[in-house]
Formats: sequence, C-alpha cells, structure tokens
Amino acid sequence: MKNYLDFEKEIKALEKEVDDLKSPFGSEGISEVDTNKIKNTQQEINQKLEEIYSNLNSWQRTQVARHEDRPKANFYIKKIFSQFTLLSGDRYFGDDKSVIAGFGLIDNKSVLIIGQEKGEDLNSRIERNFGMMRPEGYRKCIRLMRLADRFQIPVISFIDTPGAYPGIGAEQRGQASAIANSIECCMSLTVPNISIIIGEGGSGGAIALASSNKVIMLENSIYSVISPEGCASILWRDPSKSLQAAEAMKLTAKDLLRLKIIDEIVPEPLGGAHRDPDIIASDIKNSIIKNLKSFEGLSKDEVYDHRKSKFLQIGRDRGFTKSSNLGSDGLSYKESDLRKFMTHIGKNKYIYAGLALIMTAALIIQIF
Repeated sequence: MKNYLDFEKEIKALEKEVDDLKSPFGSEGISEVDTNKIKNTQQEINQKLEEIYSNLNSWQRTQVARHEDRPKANFYIKKIFSQFTLLSGDRYFGDDKSVIAGFGLIDNKSVLIIGQEKGEDLNSRIERNFGMMRPEGYRKCIRLMRLADRFQIPVISFIDTPGAYPGIGAEQRGQASAIANSIECCMSLTVPNISIIIGEGGSGGAIALASSNKVIMLENSIYSVISPEGCASILWRDPSKSLQAAEAMKLTAKDLLRLKIIDEIVPEPLGGAHRDPDIIASDIKNSIIKNLKSFEGLSKDEVYDHRKSKFLQIGRDRGFTKSSNLGSDGLSYKESDLRKFMTHIGKNKYIYAGLALIMTAALIIQIF
C-alpha cells in the first residue's frame, strides 16, 4: 500500500484510477481493459508529479525526506555493496541497532560502511529507535572508523536521522561526549570519508558522522541543526510555523550547495526516491565510486588537509571578508584594509598618543 503526502492528493486519485482501469473486473463483470485511457492517465500523473515536485517549498521537501516509503540505509547497503560483513558493539556497553556498520566491497575495493537505519515497519522502527543513535552507537562507529584508518580503508556513511536520542539513559552514558568524539574521529581520519544524506540529516546526530571529505545529498533530503518544528517552537513558540522555519533555515540540498556546506546533489526520480529505489541506488553507487577515485594517489596528509580546508573555508565568502589569495590548504586569510588599520592603531596606540601630545605642545608654543 502506497503512502501519500498532503500535497499529493491529485496524484493519489489518478493512481487509484489507473489501478481500477487495469483491473478487468468491472461492476458488470469481466470487461476489456482500456489501454489508451491507462496510457493517457499515466501521462497526466507524470505531468502532475513534474509540476508538483519542481515547485516544492522547504517544508514539503522535509515531508518528502521523512516519507515512510523512502529507501533506508539497509536497502542501499544491500544494493550497492557486496560481501557486507556486519560488526556490532562498542566494547563498553552494548550494540545500538539504530546504526548498521561493517565492511564490504564496492567496485572491488574494501570500504567501511556506516548507515543510520530508521526501520521499515513499526516493529523494526521501535527496534531501530527510529534512527536516533545512543552513545554506544557513536562509540561503535568510532571504534570501526579507527580500525578502518589503521588499515587505510575508506569510510562511507549514510545519514538518516532526526537527531541523536535525547533520553535520560543516553545522557547518563555520555551522549554529548560521544557525539563530540565522533566528530573529532571523522575529522582526524587519514583516509577519505564520504557521507550521503539519504533522508533527514538532523542536528548533531547527523554531523557526528557527516564531518567528511565529501558530503553528498539526495535532491529531496534535508540537513539542519534542528528540525523545523523545533526551530518554530523556540523562535515563535508555535510549531505550526514550520514552513517559515524551514525556509529560514536553508535546509534543502540546493540551499546548502549554494552555501558550500555540501559538495554534490544526486537527482532523484520524478516523485522522489521511493518511486524508483533501484535507479537512485545505482546513481548513489556511481557517485561514491567517482568520489573515491578523486582521492586516489593522495597521501594521508593530503586527505587530512583536504577535509580540514573544506570545513575551514565554510562561511568565508558569506559574512566574512574572503581572501583573494587563499592558499591551497585554505588556511590563509586576508583581513580587510579597515580591519588592518584598526589593528595597527590598537597595537601602536601609545606611540600615536605620544606623537599627538608632542604635536599639541608644539602648536601651543607657536601660538604663544
């Protein structure tokens, strides 16, 4: 049974009509199937899908990113990688089912695969905690990322979570430090790491695994520091203002690519990834292979510097004065002329104060 969003009511009616037309059993018994009408209705569905999905606002894209039928990490892992070997446990507390992790092959190359998994039905969603990781989940990822780094195996992560689990048990076991340590581990790797945001990339729960050399987003996925509902509750004390919050937060793939927060967008099939999962899985696989090849021949230090430079340059051209001659490592920074002048005055204020006193005294002597 298909699930439809609020703005897909016309699509739902048309697809129900197609299903009825395909059935040979009418009200008067067995009848002939009208193939021409089915074809015309299907064309109308495609036109409606194109019209609707080419004009989605930020809140509607958020709804698509959370769609019940949207392919999850487990699906992509099975479709993209071969010889996947699941590894469990953080060696401290237990295993977190909300994250799938292990080693596998892509294009005959070994990679570490990490996937935040929300689950497919009610039972699996409860087991997976709706994709909200606990501290033991992040510690499991840290353990495996360090293992991959030791053996020089690239890291691929699939991001799909509303955020880290906020329960009291998670806080007691060190949720904040686990997230911070995971970010630090991602940033310190000397192997390429690639993150693909396949649905909802929410809060520190997503950033903990998305601090990567390359951050890729599916066209209808979102990536933000907080959910639109949470933002609306904080700013306006009104969760119903989620649309205004979503627009202000710039959480869509196009907005984030423009801001250089992410590196690439993978287009989705018409109507979203859930309408043709095999196609989107193939496109993601091609993107991963292409990005891994771009790091071939780079040394450990060059891979590390690439990641460091990427994050240090975020925001340099918006809100800050951008250097016209940023070095290849992205670490140099050119101050504006006004800032340089003010800094110079501040450093030499006593000298200029003394010169001002001397000039004032000289003028008084000349007058009298």
